[in-house]
Amino acid sequence: MATSKLPVFALPHPLILLPSARVTIPVSKSLGEHLLSLIEESDALPIVAAIPLTSPVNDDQSLLPPPEVSENETSPDLPLAEWGTAARVLRLVRPPASTRTSPRQPYLVSLHGLTRVRLLPSKHKLTAQVVSSSLQLRDVEYPAQEKVPSKEAVERFKQAAGRLLERLSRDSMQMSRREGFAKILGMLDDLQDARAPWMADVLMGTLNSEYADKLAILSTPDAEARLQTATAIFLKQASISEVSRKIASAVDESLSKQQKEFFLKQQLTAIQRELQALQKSSGDSPSGMVNSSSGPIDTNNGAADKVTGSELDDDEQHEADDLADLKRRIEAMAIGSEERKMGVREWRRLKRIPQGSVENGVIRTYLEWLTSIPWPNSTSLTPPSSSTSDLKDRSFLKNARSQLDSDHFGLEKIKKRLIEYLAVVRLKELNSEKEQAQEHGSEPKAEGKEVVLYDKQQSPKIPQSPTAAPKRRKAIRGPILLFVGPPGTGKTSLGQSIAKSLNRPFQRISLGGVRDEAEIRGHRRTYVASGPGLIVQALRKAGRPDPVLLLDEIDKIGQSNFHGDPGAALLEVLDPEQNWNFNDHYINVPVDLSQVLFICTANSMDTISTPLLDRCEVIQLSGYTYDEKMHIARRFLLPKQLTANGLEPEHVTITEPALLHIATRYTREAGVRSLERAIGGVVRYKAVEWAEYLDKAGDPNVINQAESVPQDNQTVDADKPTYRRSVLESDLEQILGISRYDESEMEREARRGLIYGLVVTGAGEGGVMPVESIAVPGTGKLKLTGSLGDVIRESGELALSWVKRHAWELGMVDSPMEDVLKAGRGLGMPGSKEAAVDVHLHLPAGAQKKDGPSAGVAMTCALVSLLTGACVPSTTAMTGEITLRGRVTAVGGIKEKVLGAHRAQMTKVILPYANRKDVEHDVPLEVRNEMEFVFVKTVQEALEAAFGTGVLGWRRTVGDGSGRHVLIESRL
Repeated sequence: MATSKLPVFALPHPLILLPSARVTIPVSKSLGEHLLSLIEESDALPIVAAIPLTSPVNDDQSLLPPPEVSENETSPDLPLAEWGTAARVLRLVRPPASTRTSPRQPYLVSLHGLTRVRLLPSKHKLTAQVVSSSLQLRDVEYPAQEKVPSKEAVERFKQAAGRLLERLSRDSMQMSRREGFAKILGMLDDLQDARAPWMADVLMGTLNSEYADKLAILSTPDAEARLQTATAIFLKQASISEVSRKIASAVDESLSKQQKEFFLKQQLTAIQRELQALQKSSGDSPSGMVNSSSGPIDTNNGAADKVTGSELDDDEQHEADDLADLKRRIEAMAIGSEERKMGVREWRRLKRIPQGSVENGVIRTYLEWLTSIPWPNSTSLTPPSSSTSDLKDRSFLKNARSQLDSDHFGLEKIKKRLIEYLAVVRLKELNSEKEQAQEHGSEPKAEGKEVVLYDKQQSPKIPQSPTAAPKRRKAIRGPILLFVGPPGTGKTSLGQSIAKSLNRPFQRISLGGVRDEAEIRGHRRTYVASGPGLIVQALRKAGRPDPVLLLDEIDKIGQSNFHGDPGAALLEVLDPEQNWNFNDHYINVPVDLSQVLFICTANSMDTISTPLLDRCEVIQLSGYTYDEKMHIARRFLLPKQLTANGLEPEHVTITEPALLHIATRYTREAGVRSLERAIGGVVRYKAVEWAEYLDKAGDPNVINQAESVPQDNQTVDADKPTYRRSVLESDLEQILGISRYDESEMEREARRGLIYGLVVTGAGEGGVMPVESIAVPGTGKLKLTGSLGDVIRESGELALSWVKRHAWELGMVDSPMEDVLKAGRGLGMPGSKEAAVDVHLHLPAGAQKKDGPSAGVAMTCALVSLLTGACVPSTTAMTGEITLRGRVTAVGGIKEKVLGAHRAQMTKVILPYANRKDVEHDVPLEVRNEMEFVFVKTVQEALEAAFGTGVLGWRRTVGDGSGRHVLIESRL
């Protein structure tokens, strides 16, 4: 055998270059430069020894340089094969000049295999670092001249190659490949025996063979043995191709696309199961643990190990358990009910449809929703609740009342209505139990077979079928309560307290911003990603047919649009006569909502539709007085903030004056949310002080010692840390800053043309609104400003008309027919007495919209004060509407307005006489004791109450002869 020296070129794994084959591969820049220099030095195309790698060196297949190896580390030997191919370098392509500086930009080299060579062992090791950066000369050995193989080996090779080529030509979908295989078949017929080994190399290089087969052909220099190896490989590939084609044909004929997907998933599951079994059997250790993704396993007498995997693993057993649970829930439904019929029908469809189809997932999702709804007559799969036994308890109402008292302070009217409902629920439950006892007592069950007596005059009694639907129990229909009040008054927490009292689950549904009818009724199943509405979702979460559902912010629901009207969809939900048969578009089975206790909340009734409001029992939550806020802060807010900020009750003590100062000077609202935030600020301030005290090594037991206020002559150690747990009124400015409502109280004064009226804001809170008026030169017109609506503008015009009509009686003009704005007196304006003026009436806070029929009395008093010069005390507020006849009519929101006046420290309030009952029933007693209420029927009485008796001079007797004399003006 001849030997020579050739540059060694390592082929990346799994690439193999056979003789007579060509290949183009990328190489690193350094290796490309060596090849380039080799080409330039040689007269002809250079030849290299292309030796394949038996295993991959790195992930990069472009023979890039591996990471640098330090001098102390030894680079491992390169896993080169023993046999390779002497290849001629046909072409070397340089990279573009712009990227030539990049060390990882590969060259492209084309090699043509010539003959086999054997790499001889050498003392100098070939490492990846060396081979990837240079071409090392090594001794190679050429094999001896090939002998002509035997006839038998050549014939067997031709038969195997022809069979494989025919199969590939038949299975190929491309016409060009078919023609190529046909040409090779023609060459096989005329092939000489001496050229058979060459044809074997050509076919192995052309066909998509495995790496091991190609390496075996390359490592066989003997022609006879090479033909035998190639024959065995071709027979194996032909058999694999035939079996694959046969399986594919069988699958195409018998299985559809969905069935193929299901079949492949079953195969994948089986393969994964076998792989897990192999991993367990091969990975057992003495401690019974394996280092695999399947987790710890326990060996048990050689049996299959039980894997404790993640609950997210896709296991066939989990799938079977889910289906079995669905079946149990369907069987638990009442026999003959609509939901059971629908469930059985959909279950049968589910079993007929393959598991991998889209329709299967849709039906299964529907069944999961259908079976998760708590149907009233279904057999419960969960333990029964204790609500029924609680209703039978004689102390039920007492416990419910104590629960409401412990959760809320005040709100006696609301608590009274809730106790009435709970009493009705208890009585109906007792009556239902009594009726059931009577039925069982009158119809005792006889053991054995039932005997049917025959009577000629009466049809025989047929025994009841065991599959008949059970008798429907009379449900206790809950009321539809609507809590209307300002934010922070405890509407939502009242619903939670009711649920606790009834021992029922509580679910809250926020309707704020809901503008799609499908959010209430659900989407139809024809839509993609459809689902049930919010009502059914809440029932599923509750798990019982009688939960307490809170429909929050019902006044902020979207209006009618192209999505439908969600407010109209609520009409069926909140109607006790209809909601026992509520139809959700997704479930498409009547759902009984008659046992649900619905509680709605709203800040205002203005945006609620009249039909929806008619179905609700409205309960007003106006606001809290200062006394109630003090109790709420002591009992609820302060302990809550102490717990939230990591303090104990003995760490912070807020004095009564300080707490009252917070409620009156730092907050002014109907609810207690701002009060809670202010108390939270105080608690956090003390939490910082307590933490700093402990950081300075202070005594933690100081909170158990009595506090002593240091005297003026008493010295205090500056280095010793101190902590004072009490919060005084003088500390609030340092903690919370300057009080927000001091300036407005100081600015209130008694001025000409200034009256304080009572209003109700959009959030439902009451307050005081000043009505300002001035006279300016003009033509006798009225100007109204302050973002006023049409109704309140009409009230201003009505007030001016009344004042003009009674101007002579009030002594403003000399003749009954004179216009007070054109010939008035005492307007305080320089110039002639006969000068005409305009009246400008303004309500401050122009950015806020104002409207409503309750400003007539305040505007009339403001005009009378402006035109007469009399002033109304700054502690007097008023509300009420007037008519042209001078009557004062009733207005709404009396409790909110009175509480707002109380918060503003008003001492006298003028109200319509028709609202006297509202004050007596709604306003708390402590507020009535602190304020003076004057109820008036006419405008004259309102003026006397506002300005005082005898302040305004009338030209005739007022009222029905109360003793006042007519003023007589001298004409002399």
